[in-house]
Amino acid sequence: MKLSAPIYHLKRKAKRLSREDGIPLHDALDRIAATEGFSAWSLLAAKAAAMTPAGKLFPHFQPGDLVLVGARPGQGKTLMSLELAVEAMRAGHHAAFFSLEYTEKDVVDRFRAIGADPAQFRELFEVDCSDAISADYVVKQMAVAPRGTVVVIDFLQLLDQRRENPDLTVQVRALKSFARDKGLIVVFISQIDRSYDPSTKPCPDLSDVRLPNPLDLNLFDKTCFLNKDEVQFRAAS
Repeated sequence: MKLSAPIYHLKRKAKRLSREDGIPLHDALDRIAATEGFSAWSLLAAKAAAMTPAGKLFPHFQPGDLVLVGARPGQGKTLMSLELAVEAMRAGHHAAFFSLEYTEKDVVDRFRAIGADPAQFRELFEVDCSDAISADYVVKQMAVAPRGTVVVIDFLQLLDQRRENPDLTVQVRALKSFARDKGLIVVFISQIDRSYDPSTKPCPDLSDVRLPNPLDLNLFDKTCFLNKDEVQFRAAS
């Protein structure tokens, strides 16, 4: 069953209904759910989560996995990665988002764009936008992270932009070893080369990953590439 609008629009509608009719928000949410064919908001929310690409992909991930999420700008790679973090937290796991591009406010705004309430996950979610982000930095910050934590790194190509940081391959190998030792899932957001031509194939693949510096892409256990409404997931053979 397809919803009439994204879940975050439905939440706004429920909040407006709550104010206008003077009813508790949970009652307003249930009323909105009823208009969508669900007996309760909790059932609608569960269905909406299962319908997202992240909801379908997350069960394929295992502790220790190194995952690459790649797309050209504006195709939803950051939102997909945040949705994967939300899926982890809904399952009771922790998540962390390390960004060399966004501010904490940017990340919170993107949370809301996928219909998630950051306050709901306050105890489970960590955002770090330090300029010092590198493999060593992430390892230090995640030293006591519990097994199953999803760590998103935004983005791959910026990890070695500082001259004092090790080569990209060295950093990715270090994070792969760390993920396996700690049982974490590390998700790298990746740029795609401008030479990628969507008219020749529906989604980019590993050959289209932008690599200003050398990197063995076989280090990744899972890949997810996006273009428009197309999502292609692959696991290493």
